Amino acid sequence: MIGRHKHCIALADYSRAEILEVLDLAVSMKEVLQRPIKKVPSLRGKSVVNLFFEASTRTRSSFEIAAKVLSADALNWTSSSSSVTKGETLIDTARNLEAMRPDVLVIRHSAGGAPQLVAEHVGCAVVSAGDGAHEHPSQGLLDCFTLREKLGTLEGKTVAIVGDISHSRVARSDIHAMTKLGARVRLCGPPTMIPAGVEALGATVHYGLREAIEGADAVVMLRIQHERIGDPLIPGTREYSKLWGLNAKKAAEWLRPECVILHPGPINRGVELSPEVADGPQSVILDQVQNGVAVRMAILYLLAGGNPPESGEAKA
Repeated sequence: MIGRHKHCIALADYSRAEILEVLDLAVSMKEVLQRPIKKVPSLRGKSVVNLFFEASTRTRSSFEIAAKVLSADALNWTSSSSSVTKGETLIDTARNLEAMRPDVLVIRHSAGGAPQLVAEHVGCAVVSAGDGAHEHPSQGLLDCFTLREKLGTLEGKTVAIVGDISHSRVARSDIHAMTKLGARVRLCGPPTMIPAGVEALGATVHYGLREAIEGADAVVMLRIQHERIGDPLIPGTREYSKLWGLNAKKAAEWLRPECVILHPGPINRGVELSPEVADGPQSVILDQVQNGVAVRMAILYLLAGGNPPESGEAKA
């Protein structure tokens, strides 16, 4: 359990204390990753199934690594090589996998609400690895973990989230988590990519990049979600980059020197971020990737009911 939750599906449902429970445990999990032998028996005998209906590199790999570091058995499942191609439904797929008695089912799906639907039909814990344009809770948690690590706290900090807000599940999870941890969140992007009424989530809306990022403590740059957009919402990526992309000149003139830059990946280099910025000293993108393993270790540990890693423990 994470607080009162059996599943990790939406940070909108999580309290500040429940979010902090995951982040605080992730500190210990990251310490395990620094050891010469990156293995603890905390989830020995437990099993995790990664059920991915969408392509993924970072998220699926980090859930698999997280499970294996904790000594759980991990099974990776992809829709392209399954009975889904023969017409099997999502619920039937989930029930068949649950019959193999996994402790945690990690699911990514293009339809918003799919993890919740699965959770209502299986007995094991369910973790959303991203569903449609709804939420991506583990990404929101790892973004907060990275910011706490770099800034010390999110309380009173200003975070700008720039890009395709309408179609971004990361943006929604970030807003829910960051505002609960005391951050001020600014949203920025083309008017066609800002959902109506998003201010109700506790964020302010800006359409100019400069006003959004000036004075911010952190900037989260988002990718244009081409795969979730029907008709084009912008004239083209060239125009988007000119108005809302962050290059070295804008970063030098508009960002505070101590401001950190995040991106959930994959990066469209030259569109939302120039290579100089993506690989520059203010970028913490690779830190996000490493922290993603620690945070997902914490999520799996809490939901699978593991035993805490002892200090200095590094045996299988």
